Amino acid sequence: MWDERTQHALRVIAEEAPPAGGAALDQVLIATGGAGALTAVLLVLGAGHRTGRIALLGRLAAAAASRGPSRGMPGWAALPMMVAFWSLLTALLGMYWDISLHITQGRDEGPLANLAHYPILIGLFGIFTAGVLAMTLPKGERPGPASLRITRDWHAPTGGALLAGAGFYALLGFPLDDVWHRIFGQDVTLWGPTHLMLIGGAGLSLVAMMVLEREGRLASAPDAPDVPGAPGGRLRYVRRVMSGGGLLIGLSVFQAEFDFGVPQFRLVFQPLLIAMAAACALVAVRLWAGRGAALGAAAFYLLIRGGVSVLVGPVIGELWAAVPMYLAEAILIELAALALARRPLLLGAVGGLLVGTVGFAAEYAWTQVAFRLPWSGDILAEGTLMAVTGGLAGGVCGALLALGLQGRMPRPAVARTLFAAALAAVAAAVANGLLTTVPAGVQATVDLQPAPGAGRTAHATVTLRPAGAADAPAWLTITGWQGGDLHVHPLRRIGNGVYRTSEPMPLDGTWKTMIRLHDGRSLAAVPIYLPADPAIDAPAVPATDPLTRPVQTERAILQRELKDDVPGWWWAAASAVVLACTLTLVISLGWGVNRVSRRSPAALSGPAGTAGPAGTEGAADPVPQTAR
Repeated sequence: MWDERTQHALRVIAEEAPPAGGAALDQVLIATGGAGALTAVLLVLGAGHRTGRIALLGRLAAAAASRGPSRGMPGWAALPMMVAFWSLLTALLGMYWDISLHITQGRDEGPLANLAHYPILIGLFGIFTAGVLAMTLPKGERPGPASLRITRDWHAPTGGALLAGAGFYALLGFPLDDVWHRIFGQDVTLWGPTHLMLIGGAGLSLVAMMVLEREGRLASAPDAPDVPGAPGGRLRYVRRVMSGGGLLIGLSVFQAEFDFGVPQFRLVFQPLLIAMAAACALVAVRLWAGRGAALGAAAFYLLIRGGVSVLVGPVIGELWAAVPMYLAEAILIELAALALARRPLLLGAVGGLLVGTVGFAAEYAWTQVAFRLPWSGDILAEGTLMAVTGGLAGGVCGALLALGLQGRMPRPAVARTLFAAALAAVAAAVANGLLTTVPAGVQATVDLQPAPGAGRTAHATVTLRPAGAADAPAWLTITGWQGGDLHVHPLRRIGNGVYRTSEPMPLDGTWKTMIRLHDGRSLAAVPIYLPADPAIDAPAVPATDPLTRPVQTERAILQRELKDDVPGWWWAAASAVVLACTLTLVISLGWGVNRVSRRSPAALSGPAGTAGPAGTEGAADPVPQTAR
């Protein structure tokens, strides 16, 4: 009788547990229907505008062109940029809110059961909508020399096509994410392939917005020089500083797991990502907008990114996410630009090197104050090398982006070689970061001492054998998550191989509590308490006293919902498809920047590799536009 009752209770729990392999079909159908209805409305408005039957889009575009930071821009650029800006803010809020919920609550009931999914979906659809608007609004005109021909009398700005493509790529991540979960199970990490589609498409859409801004500038003032200090003044400067700050935000979202303190990858990735984002965005905006722009972009980043942390944390009541500072990197780029602004590619390299060294030191100090997992001496050498690699690659890409937006792109062979080298350097750094090991023959003995408080909590004395298994690790923590909150606290060394908890750890309910050890290339964990999860047929791992368990790969604990019966080549093939799509987006953005540059009037102002009218290195060779 006891066995029957137990089995019945487990069946009830399984029925009530959130799904672990994709959303319920009714939620999939509702979400698909909603997306279809919104797309139909967008198509009706677009078709009505093109035929002259609906004047709404034209009136909105005229209003956007007459006010705000986009004042003076053509309506086909002003309105989409405004829509994209607010959509990105909405998606950013939803993303950090969603990550916080998954860290504290675990998986959800489905795409419609998680409130944070709504701002993400609205924001991503808004980015796609902005691109479609930019392509649809031009009527009876050619929106600049770099525009794309769609029909005989319909031309669309290149930036609009890129913006629509980035938005579509990000939106595509949502249905593919459900398919991915059905095949492989839940991958509770930000860096799952389909999750990277969502954040990558949104983050890189800032490059498309920059291209669109440049095309709008070419259309509104085709003969005016587009270099820092040129007439046209403050609004353009503010607009571009905001774009540079937005790009810094977009490139920084890949760091979110580190911001919250539950990264599932080696700590050396964090300095790589910070240096790459800082160098790319800050070099680009300093060259594009002029003096003080790097500092302005960093300030805009702190305002928006810090504001999102406040909204998600104290206001909504979820987890606080730490914020990388970037102020030191902005100062470094401004100082380097005083001597090298007229040599953009050299500024990119020198600025990237400074960001990867001095900037690394500044962020090292900041993590000691602001982050749950501060940097340690374990990553000092390799972290600096990764930061230098990211800084150099980001700085070169930022310089190429600025040169392209100014119509000063270097000769094709030079630009393509530099761009490819930067991508290859980033790929090599990522591959290095993904090389991990699990220490063999290491085990932990945990002695529990009950602590007062709600639920079952305890202090613990942890003894690692062999004693030198964690002499100077990147982190050695007790981590508990998905129990309604987050518990990340370091273990304090009290003897040779003996450690003590700094805070009581949770050991009941839905908490998943473990020892996490990251030392050099090793990423390992020891489960202390895991609840039963009938939805994936996972038994409970009780917190007995005392307990002795071997160190194991932490992925088996942190991503417990992953299926272990799927052929490995399936995952490799699916990841390769996502990677190919991502590279297509990145290369398309590079093509768009190059197209705008080669078809810009400034591209005809001087021979390749020389300074243009404003002293900008790398002007294109004077080949007629028809031959480009």
